[in-house]
Amino acid sequence: MHRQRLVASISLSALAVLLAAAPVTAAPPSPISKPPLQQLSSDPYKVPVKAQYATEVEPDSFSFGSTVVTAFQVGRYIDGGAVNIGWATTTDGGRSWTNGFLPGITVAAGGPADRASDPSVAYDAAHDVWLISVLAITFGNEALVTSRSTDGGLTWQDPVPVLQGATLDKNWIVCDNTASSSFYGHCYTEFDRAGGFNRAYMATSTDGALSWAPAVKIDYAGQPIVAIGGQPIVQPDGTVIVPIVDALQPALVSFRSTDGGVSWSVPTLLADLQVSVTNALRAPPFPSVDVDASGRVYVVWSDCRFRRDCRSNDLVLSTSEDGLAWTDPVRIPLDPVTTRADHFLPGLAVQPGTSGGDAHLALTYYFYADASCSTGSCQLSVAFVDSPDGGQSWTRLRLLAGPMKLRDLAFAGGYFVGDYISTSYVGAGAFGFFAVGKPRPGPIYDEAIYTTRRPLFPGSGPLAPVESGPVVASSSERLDIPTW
Repeated sequence: MHRQRLVASISLSALAVLLAAAPVTAAPPSPISKPPLQQLSSDPYKVPVKAQYATEVEPDSFSFGSTVVTAFQVGRYIDGGAVNIGWATTTDGGRSWTNGFLPGITVAAGGPADRASDPSVAYDAAHDVWLISVLAITFGNEALVTSRSTDGGLTWQDPVPVLQGATLDKNWIVCDNTASSSFYGHCYTEFDRAGGFNRAYMATSTDGALSWAPAVKIDYAGQPIVAIGGQPIVQPDGTVIVPIVDALQPALVSFRSTDGGVSWSVPTLLADLQVSVTNALRAPPFPSVDVDASGRVYVVWSDCRFRRDCRSNDLVLSTSEDGLAWTDPVRIPLDPVTTRADHFLPGLAVQPGTSGGDAHLALTYYFYADASCSTGSCQLSVAFVDSPDGGQSWTRLRLLAGPMKLRDLAFAGGYFVGDYISTSYVGAGAFGFFAVGKPRPGPIYDEAIYTTRRPLFPGSGPLAPVESGPVVASSSERLDIPTW
């Protein structure tokens, strides 16, 4: 493992990094045994032959009441995108699921695009409509589209165009669901235009995603920022905050809107980004973001600042009340800092209605037990932890899936489970959504999207506090990661 600096050259550009810190010791007890899992879908697309058949990757999810919708790529291509986007919905808190595939986007389901990528899920309470934002790929002429469901996520309409243009990437959608907000019913989609200096854009809808205002380019005020992987979130007062990677510095920055998406602030620093390159697996340190009932915003990402010589990644947490000032990153104590474990691809959720020191947080993530593993020996697992006190302390981890061999995963600029995964609450219990690759004796994959059969409720037993410590700078070099 070596440290690398994130420099942008192409769209899903790069991450990287340096820096290390003095080890700290607190850690939770040994992991709890795995709960039973539920497979949510399977790939039906045996053609086209260039796709990696029987692969499902990169899930996002959103919950509202007892309904949860997740969306994911189906039939991943090596060189970007997938044959289509799949979805799975529960309307009874996870007791049963309905699944299917979005119509009208790719040629596999009656649409014009060759491929689809980057699904992101939202719900617009003001208009009672579920939304999935998707990148529709026809090389050289991508389109950003939004699929709509007006029956609780059980059937989906042909997509509504947001915009068309070359080199679009990494879209994310969110809606203002606070009835007292001045912008209740506004939905926002973030995306970037890849190539060269990636520019971040925001588009706004006020009619349930039936139409979208022209996208607004974020003003960098002369700063050399390469933006990728943003996740907008809406505070109860209607302020929209967008944490996003600046691949050039490297750093996490954030920008915001206080006027319903009419204008957006210049990005400000959230935290320096320090990442150890994950061996053989595509795992960019994009932020995973959520907000509590008071408006406090939580951001989790993979970072090596607490590891000696930056040898592997922890998951770290920063919070903000206003999207302008952020707390120093703290280490989530998944295991002792002296271990060789590597943690990445977090999916964060905050239980609705909780806030401050009583906010309940849930976190699903992938990890290697040993970051020094080789491509042939790496063992990939999925785990879950939660916090009952706003991220100040965390329960011991619960192993959900794995270990998996990398050869059983799709390949796309590295072995691939997605550039992100997701967690969503139903009541006091949480569901994680993640890709699992099962052993394959032949050339056909068996990689699909899973969740737990029942929600994961807060863990019991001793809590481990988060950790802080100094950061020591280190050398850097360039790293590039494929797009879509």
